Amino acid sequence: QVQLVESGGGLVTAGGSLRLACTASGRTFSILHMGWYRQAPGEEREFVAAISGWGPARQTYEDSVKGRFTISRDNAKNTVYLQMNSLKLEDTAVYFCAATSGDYHKRTYDYWGQGTQVTVSS
Repeated sequence: QVQLVESGGGLVTAGGSLRLACTASGRTFSILHMGWYRQAPGEEREFVAAISGWGPARQTYEDSVKGRFTISRDNAKNTVYLQMNSLKLEDTAVYFCAATSGDYHKRTYDYWGQGTQVTVSS
């Protein structure tokens, strides 16, 4: 089992920045592929970014966040981060952290956090 706890959400004005953190416990963090997803009201959950654990170093981003968001990890702290810059109104959503030890590209995440709210205001 893996437990994931997100933090760092909040209210920010458009153009501002936030850094989300997700701390994992329960398994060897370094081997886990980690992902960030988000869900806006009335919308389906969508992929935001991913970073590999085992295997080659890889990062993947959804097109709308490329150049604005950066995913990173600190294995010593069992934590994955999502640095969000140049935030837009449409970035408003609940952001979820996810983890898997399976295939990086399949994104079949086995574990999910409870989510953290990000609200971008004008």
